[in-house]
Amino acid sequence: MKKHVLAAAVAAALVVLLPTAFAAENPQPADGAAAAPATADGAKNLESISVIGQGETRQVQRVTVQDTKVLPAGTSIQKVLNRIPGVNVQSNDAFGANEESQTISLRGFNTVRLGYTLDGLPLGDNAYGNYNGLNISRAMLSENFGGVELSSGIGSLGTASTSNLGGTVQYYTDDPSTTFGGRVSQTFGSDQNRRTYLRLDTGDYHGFSMYVSGVRATADMWAPPESPTTTKQYNTKAVYQFDGGKITAFADNSRTSQADYAYLSKSGMARGLGWDWNLYAPDWKRAVAAAYCSPIYTKGGKADSRCGFSGGVDNIDDAYYQSRALRRDDLYYLAGDFFPSDTVTLHTQVYHHENGGQGHWWAPGQPSYPGTAQEVPISIRSTNYTINRNGAIASATWDVGDHHVEGGVWYENNHHSVQRNFYWITGPVSDDNYLSDPNRRLFYQKYTIITRQAYLQDSFKLLDDRLSIDVGVKSPHVSMRAQEVPGVTVEAPVANGRLNASKALLPEAGIGYQLGHGQEVFLSYAKNIAAFQGGGASGPLLVTQSSFNATQGNLKPEQSRTIEGGYRVVQKEFEASVAVYDVNFNNRLLSLNPCPSIQQGTTPACTTRFYNVGSVSSHGTELTFIWKPFDHFEWYNSASFNRSTYDNNYQQNGVTIPTQGKITVDTPNKLFASEISWVYGPWNVGLRGKYTGTRYYTYTNDQGFGGYTSFDLGAGYDFGAMYGLTDVKLSLNVTNLTDKRYASNLTAFANTDPNGRALAFHASAPRQSFLTLDVKF
Repeated sequence: MKKHVLAAAVAAALVVLLPTAFAAENPQPADGAAAAPATADGAKNLESISVIGQGETRQVQRVTVQDTKVLPAGTSIQKVLNRIPGVNVQSNDAFGANEESQTISLRGFNTVRLGYTLDGLPLGDNAYGNYNGLNISRAMLSENFGGVELSSGIGSLGTASTSNLGGTVQYYTDDPSTTFGGRVSQTFGSDQNRRTYLRLDTGDYHGFSMYVSGVRATADMWAPPESPTTTKQYNTKAVYQFDGGKITAFADNSRTSQADYAYLSKSGMARGLGWDWNLYAPDWKRAVAAAYCSPIYTKGGKADSRCGFSGGVDNIDDAYYQSRALRRDDLYYLAGDFFPSDTVTLHTQVYHHENGGQGHWWAPGQPSYPGTAQEVPISIRSTNYTINRNGAIASATWDVGDHHVEGGVWYENNHHSVQRNFYWITGPVSDDNYLSDPNRRLFYQKYTIITRQAYLQDSFKLLDDRLSIDVGVKSPHVSMRAQEVPGVTVEAPVANGRLNASKALLPEAGIGYQLGHGQEVFLSYAKNIAAFQGGGASGPLLVTQSSFNATQGNLKPEQSRTIEGGYRVVQKEFEASVAVYDVNFNNRLLSLNPCPSIQQGTTPACTTRFYNVGSVSSHGTELTFIWKPFDHFEWYNSASFNRSTYDNNYQQNGVTIPTQGKITVDTPNKLFASEISWVYGPWNVGLRGKYTGTRYYTYTNDQGFGGYTSFDLGAGYDFGAMYGLTDVKLSLNVTNLTDKRYASNLTAFANTDPNGRALAFHASAPRQSFLTLDVKF
């Protein structure tokens, strides 16, 4: 299916069926169309409220458990968001869980400029180099998914996030079952994919219920060397409900080891490396021969006699021997919701998160045991991360007259560290473990990040409750202090210093008006700032002391201003929405040196450091149409049209980089999604298609990738109760159904790449199939 077919399907559905909203007489609202009240711990009943956010004064879209069936068991819930208008989710694995290749963008904002929470608990900014949180795949088992709410542009004031310039993603876990039972699920799939899920529910006992659950998953890479990825993860949740309140406890323990794929370039594709080009392992001799071609072994302009490239490779960056990411996380929260009266609700939540991570890269040209008989031209480079954060959230709501007043505070104390080390080797070894006692240490830096945020909001209705108004402010304050660890010998010392990001008042306002017959319009406005990033994400403090000193007093936090408005209609047979937005993104940060090479480093103004390089302007349109002509059938369609451009040029190496008016990197100009879901008796079938438009990976737009369309298929049969079991289901899922190969996530951005040499992308996974047996007892 070409892009115009998907576009035509969406347009036809909107043009032909939307007018019935105005012609309908005595229309009945869709089942559960009115928004259900939500408790502050996030236990929303998302199954009973409209997908398109009816009743909200901002653009909101929701995904429920039923929407995950088209994808294999264990798929990252972030990937499930890919059908929502304006959302572009990428990963080079079928489950969307490989974190090095996992990205999400929305309205011109990338992964780290969105906000993420789980049951209200902050997950940080989703950076691959962790420093203030963790990915949703490591926080929640996908089988325990309860729903997700995406606010495209303007998130709730009470969201515990300091990175939500472009919107918020609020994930929810499901509650324990009120009946005793269990669930076992086993998945078999392509490339030795194996996933086992087990859950046991206690049922309700005088208001108390709990489940314990766990997953063991393994898989090979879909391209040689077929290195294994493993996951061990456990979720436990307990709920105690009593007159006047509810107590919730949650624990997550995750241990992951992910084999990472090679970065690719357009030049490499032209040289015949192909989509399945990957790492050298287990061919150690070939890796060593290529590593001897590095500059350190070049003498007098002449390559080392041991240097040798082969098979289309012509540089040491085309491949390396091996790569791996290891993460261990322990996440806990305890939350309480209390209802002292019919008009007052109180919510409290405390949490703790510990993380230890290492990213391994077998670095060519970084010799092990240099100058000895054991020397080889490769060593293992490791970037090590730790997080130890504690936080508390408290909020209250009060219904007084026609006003619903809400206010709250959030506090977090995060101790984070980052170091980069080299470990010497004599040949191939397993790096599927945490390395210690490095032979070389480049830097070692520790951070203390203190977050304080408060908000206050008033919601009220006028004109016989047809007009809804939300008005509020929030006040974020983030202090980040970095210190090089004393007494540790390092080769490249980094800065000691402090950065603050704060605003006394950030306003937010929204208006919604009920037109009748299930129709409404809305308009909203918000301002936001983002905290500076920590060292795990290579933030502005992970630089030399002289570089940081030159930035003091000059750097400003990135900030955004969003205006959005739209129309929604909810009827028994369909839901539809149209939203338009205008966004201004200011104080964009880049690391660069603005001076000519002969001047670089000669003065503080000529050091490579972070600079605010101007603003980005974004505007666009998002459309959703969901057709439900009869029970058990649904056709979901979404379309988005975006134009995000840089407003300024900047100086790099003394040269003006002409970015003004250019499209922002990794921002598709068009996105279309269409999904058909059909249930007939015990059968269910789902087919999802997604067109992703043109994307650039250079700031000057001289290199990028054209659009592509991919499909996912899911089908299942429910055998019902049998052999004493409560339910037995069998599911088949096929990802990338047509085996379309394309550039998935864009891995690096450059000013220009005229010869296509930049290692700029990962390849998409090929078609893969998965079979799952799911048993409840």
